Amino acid sequence: MKKTIISGTGAYVPPRVVSNNDLTKWMDTSDEWISKRSGVKQRYWVPEEGGVAVSDLGLEASNIALQRAGWEPKDIDLIIFSTLSPDIDFPGSGCLLQHKLGLNTTPALDIRQQCSAFVYGITIVDSFIKSGYANRILFVGSEIHSGLLDISTKGRDLSVLFGDGAGAVCYEGVDTDKDVGVLASALHAQGEFAGSLMMESPGSRFMPRITEEMIRDGKHYPVMDGRTVFKQAIRRLPEVANEALEKAGLSVDDIDLVIPHQANIRINQAFMKAMKMPEDKLISNIHKYGNTTAASIPIALNETIEKKHICAGTTVFFIGLGAGFTWGCVIFRF
Repeated sequence: MKKTIISGTGAYVPPRVVSNNDLTKWMDTSDEWISKRSGVKQRYWVPEEGGVAVSDLGLEASNIALQRAGWEPKDIDLIIFSTLSPDIDFPGSGCLLQHKLGLNTTPALDIRQQCSAFVYGITIVDSFIKSGYANRILFVGSEIHSGLLDISTKGRDLSVLFGDGAGAVCYEGVDTDKDVGVLASALHAQGEFAGSLMMESPGSRFMPRITEEMIRDGKHYPVMDGRTVFKQAIRRLPEVANEALEKAGLSVDDIDLVIPHQANIRINQAFMKAMKMPEDKLISNIHKYGNTTAASIPIALNETIEKKHICAGTTVFFIGLGAGFTWGCVIFRF
């Protein structure tokens, strides 16, 4: 039976490190205030002068993943690219990455699941592979948040959380009777909470899509109701994890590692407590990278593999909730 395995991973962050103390130059904040509320100590941002796009970060991560998988770009059957911060409004960044990889007509699919992009993405990958449509799929999550943020005291509650970066994963279908790959997947969405985490403008419901008044009112900056996000995350993530466990016929004791979306250390700690799992099973790197949205789980996965914390038989929760709201959990065995 065809199973989906991970053949290679890669990650890339821009060289510019922005510490919590650096942020005090632009806003009324402190390292203690940021660390206590989120766990973030630093983040990576692209150069202030610009000139770097999410497809550029994605290309760097992809080249690392391809090398580790032993693939050439021509071996890719499909590219899936996730970002909330595309190079341009359209076409999608997946097509731009495809061209930068030197490919001709390889299909590219862009998805917009933000913080849950990896769990949605791996479910899509698994479906494509099991259907026989594609056998080697490159998934890329890439974000440049720094140009979207209100870097001032007014916008500090949200702007201190986010970093730039990209993660890439090479997935491959193999014929095996071993109990590996995607063991279970559970996905959900609830548009009722769309206004709790969004960027309103530019948008098609406005004519024109952006005005001087909108810019003056800050409607081109993302906004977040942190209390609602936190409340829903600590409710929905344990629910969806237990749903996936039931589908897989596993217990929580069968899970070796939790690689969650890196939004807030307190959310992830609350999840571990709710699941009665020891914190030494939690992978956390938010202190180094901040919230890199679609890139956060693949960056964390790549780092976990580099540190040799994953081996044959390791069973992992991939889990996350974010804008939409969308959320999900995938149980994956290496």
